[in-house]
Amino acid sequence: MTDSVSVAPAGAPLSSGGDPAMARQDGWRHAPLEASLSDVFRTVPVRMTGSSWKRFLSFLGPGYLVAVGYMDPGNWATAIAGGSKFGYALLFVALVSNIMAIILQALCARLAVGSGRDLAQACRDGYPAWAAYPLWFLAEAAIIATDIAEVIGTAIGLNLLFGMPLEIGVILTALDVFVVLMLQRLGFRYLEAFVITLLGIIAICFGLQIVLADPHWGEVVRGFAPTTEIVTNPEMLYLALGILGATVMPHNLYLHSAIVQTRAFGTELPQKREALRFATIDSTIALMLALLINASILILAAAAFYKTGNTEVAELGQAHSLLSPLLGSAIAPTLFGIALLACGLNSTVTATLAGQVVMEGFIKMKVAPWMRRLVTRAIAIIPAAGVTIFYGEQQTAKLLILTQVVLSLQLPFAIIPLVQFTASRAKMGALVAPRWLTAVAVIIAIIIVVLNVKLITDFVFG
Repeated sequence: MTDSVSVAPAGAPLSSGGDPAMARQDGWRHAPLEASLSDVFRTVPVRMTGSSWKRFLSFLGPGYLVAVGYMDPGNWATAIAGGSKFGYALLFVALVSNIMAIILQALCARLAVGSGRDLAQACRDGYPAWAAYPLWFLAEAAIIATDIAEVIGTAIGLNLLFGMPLEIGVILTALDVFVVLMLQRLGFRYLEAFVITLLGIIAICFGLQIVLADPHWGEVVRGFAPTTEIVTNPEMLYLALGILGATVMPHNLYLHSAIVQTRAFGTELPQKREALRFATIDSTIALMLALLINASILILAAAAFYKTGNTEVAELGQAHSLLSPLLGSAIAPTLFGIALLACGLNSTVTATLAGQVVMEGFIKMKVAPWMRRLVTRAIAIIPAAGVTIFYGEQQTAKLLILTQVVLSLQLPFAIIPLVQFTASRAKMGALVAPRWLTAVAVIIAIIIVVLNVKLITDFVFG
């Protein structure tokens, strides 16, 4: 039996008929003019017949691109700092953050399938210009903060594996744009395969390191239980917000709502419901893998550093150098370096796509991907290179953790529009979010806002 597929031409105008979900709806201020990521829009065929498993495989991939953002080098810095200083206590934060991420990414998929817009386009079409432009600026700031973490992480990975000076490594990270361009030209599926392969390498590396660290599993399980110290201890709260910022990342919300639309799913409501279900399953499974890796980083830090009295480990290079004597294996530092470099390369892919989504979605500006990437990377290189050259490697961890807290502070400005749009029947039609899901998302938004206010208050008043 031949599987039928539905493919829309890349860059097709959305206001000229076609998919009803793409046409203007009464709830939006403007009609979308062009597809999200028009060069790959609906380029991945979707099976319309066959078993559910085979049809699901057509949707497998976007969730793993999103999962990359939940385990980037900035996450490493906060997880290592948290594990070395507080042991397993912050595992609870990693778990809660991951649950929040699963719910929010499910809303992103719903927005994409139900409205035909990514989050950037939705903000542009749903808000007046005076509100949309500040949101665009904040989204760009979040992407730059993400890029700073990638620059530092990749440079450190190159230094650990090949002895390359950090200053040179920081500059060489600008060349990773050519890897992304090559994969995009081969096809979006190749890009997804590249990311999934690197994720597999990261998982294997950490699995082996956990075996070498031999953590106390009873304490690990207790670490997933909540503790009031997270709120009462400002230092723990700062790291908890860093983990939150590194887990639920603003640019991922924009990215996921765009790359879901690379699938050529049908235009009928039953087909859209199936597309939404498969996209949600895809992102949920991928984010569970992200939780496994994030928890592994924290468990490794707690088992290798906290229990041996090394409670101030924060720099990635310092963690690398301590692993061999503490774990008694020469291979442990190499595994750490390989996983870190893989994380940096993976994060490059998603940041490039997210930057393209934000710029095209908010201000309708189309820039060649290589130009967009080089500009963003140049902006990120300046603070990364400055800190590395003038202050040395020991200060890079502080910059990494700071970028994650900045991301956490940006989160409400992406989450609130997402929740608002997906809760509107006028904007979403039959695929409007159920009330229970909206209520949970509102609670998540409130928790994030309250924690950020607490962080700012502690910072201002000491």
